[in-house]
Amino acid sequence: MNRITVDGTLYRGKELAEGHPAAFAATSPFHHKLYLFLREWFSPSPLLTLHTSGSTGKPKEITVHKRKMLHSAAITCDFFHLGEGDRALLCLPLEYIAGKMMVVRALYAGLDLMVVEPSGHPLAGITKPFDFAAMVPLQVYNSLRTDEERRELSQVGNLIIGGGAIDPALEEALESLPNKIYSTYGMTETLSHIALRRISGAGAGRYYTPLPGVSMRLSEEQTLIIDAPRVTDGPVVTHDVAKIRPDGSFRIIGRKDNVINTGGIKVQVEEVERVLRPHISGNFAITSLPHPKLGEALVLLIGPEADPDRTREVVAGCLPRVRQPLHILVVEAIPLTGSGKTDRAAVKKLAGYRLPLL
Repeated sequence: MNRITVDGTLYRGKELAEGHPAAFAATSPFHHKLYLFLREWFSPSPLLTLHTSGSTGKPKEITVHKRKMLHSAAITCDFFHLGEGDRALLCLPLEYIAGKMMVVRALYAGLDLMVVEPSGHPLAGITKPFDFAAMVPLQVYNSLRTDEERRELSQVGNLIIGGGAIDPALEEALESLPNKIYSTYGMTETLSHIALRRISGAGAGRYYTPLPGVSMRLSEEQTLIIDAPRVTDGPVVTHDVAKIRPDGSFRIIGRKDNVINTGGIKVQVEEVERVLRPHISGNFAITSLPHPKLGEALVLLIGPEADPDRTREVVAGCLPRVRQPLHILVVEAIPLTGSGKTDRAAVKKLAGYRLPLL
């Protein structure tokens, strides 16, 4: 763990920590960011500073032990049987935990880390398969749209998808692929994923299974509490409303923060979005605005690629009246965080600036 292989070349940690030049650093700005992260990793300090994604509010800064990150890497690498010389793809931003943990896994297991600047098409021009890769849903969706990238995607030995909800249509398109594909559950506070849900092949299902050494329980508010002593300093109390089965597997219903009380009816934002997702083109989001009689009114924001009239029909046909958005707003783009998640705070603020179409 005092060395790393990047794009087929071995680099020693001591030399990186001392500021010795690394050939890969000049390849692109992203490669240079990797170089700076490795210098920080191999520095004498046992701590690293991480930033949360900010999907529900202002991003937070947290400090973690490097050894905890190595424990997280060990759990993942052991689960997927990753070992020295296996090819891993780094195509996620290094500002967030998902990208950082890909690097730490390469350090832990001796993986050959192949570095591709984050984009919507990380597999474009790739000719040699990977043993392990992590992507966000948009990257996977784009990769399925061309024959060459689809072929490369299907040859990734183990593919994990995180950073946002997986569209039902996307999940259906992945079910028949021959490789092992998983949806992940985790957060910055748990140092990346601590549970997986199989999407393709045998074992595919709707419930997440905690990784070894991780257990779940529910608070009085039915939100998930994570016990993962190898990667956290104590229980992590989440805002994720969940359902846990007797075998320990679980399903996320939505976030406690995203419950809208409209006319005395509590509506879970994610549940409404889940129903609408197969029927609305492009990105969209549910939020709320103050209402003099209802308290809060549901608001649906859609992008310019979605047809407002068609959207009204979908809403009327798919949702019971008490869960139908009172307003539909067309916006140029749905605000996203740096890690690609819906920026709920920005969506709510944007809705407040706009006049409704209905």
